[in-house]
Amino acid sequence: MQKITVLSVGNDKESYFAEAVNEYKKRLSRFAQPELVLLRDEPIPENPSEKEKEEILKKEGRRLLDAAPAGAVKIALCVEGKEVSSEELAALLEDCAASAPGAAFFIGGSLGLSEEVKAACRYRLSFSRLTFPHRLMRVILFEALYRAKSISAGAKYHK
Repeated sequence: MQKITVLSVGNDKESYFAEAVNEYKKRLSRFAQPELVLLRDEPIPENPSEKEKEEILKKEGRRLLDAAPAGAVKIALCVEGKEVSSEELAALLEDCAASAPGAAFFIGGSLGLSEEVKAACRYRLSFSRLTFPHRLMRVILFEALYRAKSISAGAKYHK
C-alpha cells in the first residue's frame, strides 16, 4: 500500500479544518497509508523586508525537506505548478507508486514554499491560480488524494 505524506507548515487553529482532514485521511486509508506532518511556522514581522521573507522561507523549507520520508517522490504545491485533473492526479500517484516507496506533498506557510523546496521536487502542482490558506489547502489536497485513489481503484466516489 502506497504511503502518502503531506508535510505542511502551520498548525490547525480551527478544529473544523482538522476534522475535515481527518475524515478524508480515514477514507484515503482504504487505498493508501496517509500521514500529515505539521511543522511550526516562523514568526513573521509586521512589515517584513524581502530579505526577512527569504530567510523565513529558507528556515521553513529546511524543516519541510528534513521531515520528508526518505526515497519518497517529492511534490510541491505552488501557484506556478501544473494544474491537473483528478484522473491525471491518479496517474501521477500510480507513477509515484511504481518508482518510489511513497509520495510527499509539500504545503508552505503564509509566504509559500522556498525555491529550495521547489527545486527538490520532481513535480510542482497547482490546484488553482487562486491562493488558499494552508489549513484549507490541506483539506482540499486530502480530498483530491482520496478522489484520485478512488479513481485508480474503480470506486464509485468519482463521477
